Formats: sequence, C-alpha cells, structure tokens
Amino acid sequence: MIVHSPLKIVLASRNAGKLREFTELLPEVTFVPWPADAPELPETGAFFQDNALQKAEGARAWWREHGAEPVDGVLADDSGLCVDALWGGPGVLSARFAPDLPTYRDKNRRLLAMVPDGADRSARFVCVLAYAPLRGESLTASGAVEGSLAFDHRGDGGFGYDPIFIPDGFDRTFGELPPETKHTLSHRARACVALRARLGLD
Repeated sequence: MIVHSPLKIVLASRNAGKLREFTELLPEVTFVPWPADAPELPETGAFFQDNALQKAEGARAWWREHGAEPVDGVLADDSGLCVDALWGGPGVLSARFAPDLPTYRDKNRRLLAMVPDGADRSARFVCVLAYAPLRGESLTASGAVEGSLAFDHRGDGGFGYDPIFIPDGFDRTFGELPPETKHTLSHRARACVALRARLGLD
C-alpha cells in the first residue's frame, strides 16, 4: 500500500502518552484523538495483533458513521510488557493489570513484587500497530525491544511501564532515558518504522 503525505489519521486511543509518542514518531501524520463521546473499543483477543486489528476496525466502523471530519484512516496500537519470570505476563493484559491501583507507579511496584527473588528478570516490550484505511484492507506492523526489569520504579519520563524497563545495552530505564534515545529503539518506534515502510512513507 502506498499513500501520500500528509496523512490525517484517527488514533484509536485515549492514552495521552501514546498520542504524544506517535506525534513524535510519525511527524508526517496529523493525528486526530479518539473523541470523548466515542465508545470504548474492544480488545478481547489472545494476541497483540488480534487486539490491534479489533480496535482499528471497530474505530473505523464508528468513524464512518459518526466522524466529525474527513480522515484517511485509523491507527490502533496494542502493546505490552512481557516478563519471562511471569510466563510472559502481563502481556496482552498490560493495560488492564492491577485495575484496583490508581497510578502506574503503584502498578509497577506490584508487578515487581510478583517477580520471585533470584528469578530471571528478562523482559521485552512488544507493539503491534494496525492501520485501517477508511476504504480498503487493514494492515499491521510490529516491533519489539529486549531488556530486563529494574528493581524499582525509576524515572519520571515516558509512561506506563517505562520506569521499570531497562533496554539491553543501557543501565537506565525508559523512564530515565531522554525521549530522543527511547525513540531510536523502543518497541513503538520500531513498529512505526515498519508501518512507515508498509505505507510507502519513506
């Protein structure tokens, strides 16, 4: 699929951190946030790709009926932290982990407390993007970054699980690294590179 910039794309997410990152990672795209009065999007799949497609195609169907402005398509992201010592969890449930806790600082500390003493701390961030053009077939692109868990929440940068994830080759978490460094190696950055190639934006 080859498209022409500039693109106007609905981001099927109300996560302000994701909107900020996608705006920085895909500067040739104008992003339209998912409206406050739009429905919550389903993510009941067993895999990241299932959820990303489910959200993108659900958002596209809604936008065709209710969208307030013309757009080229819809982008959805499903991503998460996969921890080896937790059998790959929280994985696709990352966004819904510890719903009783109000902040990610609290969620991060609970997740770290679940890792047994002396266990392998290997982990990876995975991201799958699904792009659903307003007319045409959807496509996906993915990215991942290997690393390990820190022993505590470190840094105030990024969002979500960033302050407990140390990418391979570094001694600082994504919460401590500057955004320009994170954007060269994160799972979301790598997925955006793959998406740009699939859309013919390079």
